[in-house]
Amino acid sequence: MITTAVQKISQIGVPVKDIARAIDFYKEQLGLSLLFNTDTMAFFDCGGLRLMLSLPEREQFTHASSVLYFDVTDIDLSYADFQARGVEFSGPPHCVVKNGPAETWMAFFEDTEGNTHALTSDKISS
Repeated sequence: MITTAVQKISQIGVPVKDIARAIDFYKEQLGLSLLFNTDTMAFFDCGGLRLMLSLPEREQFTHASSVLYFDVTDIDLSYADFQARGVEFSGPPHCVVKNGPAETWMAFFEDTEGNTHALTSDKISS
């Protein structure tokens, strides 16, 4: 048995340029729960996964992050709600893959710091 195997992802870091602006976006527009923040970092709870926003310590960390996929129950309802909160999407929700009767739908957006993220939801086609 391997005792050093990765068990789970406990935190994801997202680089930001303006910590106050980013905190407002993730808290007010995405509705995530702010755990705590400092002058250079903010930590949010996202369904048990900790999301860390931070001002990059070095130039090598100033690039945009990997895409975060936020799972929602009803993508159409969430898309409309997030739009009403000021989130700007690159397009409406669309089906990205069909696997039998199941479909995976996504809608992509950028945060205030230029990081691309998406809402995602699985639907059963009728």
